[in-house]
Amino acid sequence: MNLKNKHILVVEDEVITRAKLVGYFQHEGYQVSEATSKAEMNIVLDNHHIDLVILDINLPDEDGLMITRTLRSQSNIGIILVTGRTDAIDKIVGLEMGADDYVTKPFELRELLVRVKNLLWRISLTTQANNELDNAIKGAANDELFHFGNCTFDISKRKLCQDGEQIKLTKAEYEMLVAFITHPERVLSRDRLLNLIDHRVEAPNDRTIDVLVRRLRNKIESDPKNPAYFVTVHGEGYLFAAELS
Repeated sequence: MNLKNKHILVVEDEVITRAKLVGYFQHEGYQVSEATSKAEMNIVLDNHHIDLVILDINLPDEDGLMITRTLRSQSNIGIILVTGRTDAIDKIVGLEMGADDYVTKPFELRELLVRVKNLLWRISLTTQANNELDNAIKGAANDELFHFGNCTFDISKRKLCQDGEQIKLTKAEYEMLVAFITHPERVLSRDRLLNLIDHRVEAPNDRTIDVLVRRLRNKIESDPKNPAYFVTVHGEGYLFAAELS
């Protein structure tokens, strides 16, 4: 996965800092655009596909925290906040607004580069996994209902029924069940399952996967403590052991 063809937007009103960031990331092989304000940033975003924004909190026309909230409500673009403030509250608020990462001035350029690479890598993996999930859903939707045990699952209608009664699923539970249905009798690691659900909805981690599997067991299994469908493979992950038709 080549990250060097990614497009970074540096939004910073301080001339020296902006020039340093732009020059450094261009030298590292990235395509880099720059802006000094929210207004200039919007012009760049309207005319280019941007993968990641390095965003200063203190801008002349709008606070970077508010800009972060707006960006996150409109897209899944990567956001790294940069600030001279040392108050931990800003970091917490920034992350709550939807930022992916946060660095404080003065920062080490090599450290920022690592953060940028890691974030771009995570975004690429998530995009790839979401595309795979979308393709699986589209492909499965062309088939008839999936049957297993006393359950029927209509992927296109997002409808799971057991003995004729509909079982309500959350978005994450639905995506988890789709992942299992489209990969029957295959051990899926927690990392693999993480990549098959929308991480920006609940910011899942390994523990989240365990919780979602437990929820599915409680909703579907006749004996959740001795599951017949969602089987734990110790040290590896989970296996969907149901016979599908």
